[in-house]
Amino acid sequence: MEIGQKIKNLRRLKNLTQEELGERTDLSKGYISQIESNKTSPNMETFLNILEVLGTSPRDFFDDKQVAKVHYPKSEQLSYCEDEKGYYLQWPVKRSNEFDMEPLLLTLEPHASY
Repeated sequence: MEIGQKIKNLRRLKNLTQEELGERTDLSKGYISQIESNKTSPNMETFLNILEVLGTSPRDFFDDKQVAKVHYPKSEQLSYCEDEKGYYLQWPVKRSNEFDMEPLLLTLEPHASY
């Protein structure tokens, strides 16, 4: 992916307009547009300033690892219901131990005990 397109994607992820990014970096909206369309390249100082405003480091910016979004349908999620105590547990991610995390949704009924 081109540098300009990556900057544009990051800007959009931050919900910033070209004008807002320009204001925060002391650059014109037109110059931001030229960078994003790969018509010009910013100097190093400008590039680093843009990355700082967008909340990323050069290392992360140039890291080409693709982050996979994983969604498990409810039919594949683990769940446990304790009706007598009034709570319901749901593990939305299968094999979460592989990722050193264990997301858990806990639903409590009024006056439940867990």
